Amino acid sequence: GLGPRMEACEDPPMECDVCGRAMWRWPAVTHSEDWSCSWCYASTYVGGEWFEVARPRYLPVKMRWERAVADGLPADVSHAFGIFDRTLCGIQEAGMSPSDYWWLPERENACGACREAAGVIDDRWPQAMRGENARVSVARRL
Repeated sequence: GLGPRMEACEDPPMECDVCGRAMWRWPAVTHSEDWSCSWCYASTYVGGEWFEVARPRYLPVKMRWERAVADGLPADVSHAFGIFDRTLCGIQEAGMSPSDYWWLPERENACGACREAAGVIDDRWPQAMRGENARVSVARRL
């Protein structure tokens, strides 16, 4: 389902350039629109100071996720911060945020369910969309 900070916008949803499914727009906090795909987790940013459309490129699992931090998470298990204020395994805690550290799936204390979800999400990215220039960002002409 949709997380608490998500909103089904009145405009038609943007189509994900990676998998073709509908993306969801985050509530506006800046002059840009932030969109996320709940299937392949691709992000697209529209607006902002330097880009009209920015689409971050594919990153491998070990470089894609930050470690989730929240008061309610056990300290001895490392969870991946997904999108929609949840870990990849679905845990939702008040005040959860990504840390400044990578979530490393190969670590012994990495959550197995997060590791499995990260693999499933990674498999949803077609090989053709994994190249450095596969996703097109459109810069504003000055």
